[in-house]
Amino acid sequence: MKTQAGWISLCGKILILACLVATWTLSIPTFAQDDRGDAEPARPAEEGADSSREAEAPASGKRARTKPQGIPTRLSDLFRAGGPMMWPLAACSVIVVAFAIERQVLLRRRRVIPKDFVTRFLEHLKSGQLDRASALELCEKNGSPIAQVFAHGVRKWGKPSVEVEQAIIDGGERQIGLLRKHLRVMNTVATVAPLMGLLGTVYGMILCFNELATSTAVVGKTEELAKGIGMALVATGGGLVVAIPSLILYMYLAGRVDAVVMEMDLMAQKVVHLISAEGLASHPGEHPRLAPRPKTIGTAALKNT
Repeated sequence: MKTQAGWISLCGKILILACLVATWTLSIPTFAQDDRGDAEPARPAEEGADSSREAEAPASGKRARTKPQGIPTRLSDLFRAGGPMMWPLAACSVIVVAFAIERQVLLRRRRVIPKDFVTRFLEHLKSGQLDRASALELCEKNGSPIAQVFAHGVRKWGKPSVEVEQAIIDGGERQIGLLRKHLRVMNTVATVAPLMGLLGTVYGMILCFNELATSTAVVGKTEELAKGIGMALVATGGGLVVAIPSLILYMYLAGRVDAVVMEMDLMAQKVVHLISAEGLASHPGEHPRLAPRPKTIGTAALKNT
């Protein structure tokens, strides 16, 4: 089990590194030329009206280039337009994806509650083929979360049911803590990401209005204001894009943990009834090693009868 956990941790680190590299690649500015007029070769000047039309072309092309183009549509351009808060949002998305994959692997039912082990363990307890030492060895050898819960109860073998149940509850709480590991981080990201996006929007709006206030140009202020506000809202959109999947993944994984815990509790109750003092006393024949020895009647008692 330790080797498997080590491999899972290594895969998570590799995934985080790959996502960081991808995010860094998206942030590299692109220098592609979108104007088809720049790529076309210059044509020779013609006589008459053609020469005057070509003389007016550069001016019209210059005006077309200075016209605001609106919000960019490329992912890399949107990332840069969102401002500095897009970097923490990108890091949060990487963390959520890595932890979601790690929890998805570790919360598999056959890993948490191996069906073959549980069935064989309960059958051997009912038939009396296990004592305290062999049952504890079997649980420690399996190493699954349900086996660790059983081991806490087996250590109280033959004690009253209250003590056995309390030992199983203590062991179950530890396993529940391990099963819920990293889920709080996902919930935190789902809560903080919209606030980070809102902070990025406020920062972008401050810069936009400050630039308009200090600008002396009058023409095009409305277009520039609309473009600045649109770019500032990109940060809010990025925060929601990160927060919504994070909340969905958190609710899904928390539901899986609750379902697994309920099933573990049901099986642990069966173990309590089999190994507690009350259970052993009510079914002594099923546990030959713990069955009481038959009493012998002395000769004095036979004479008196």
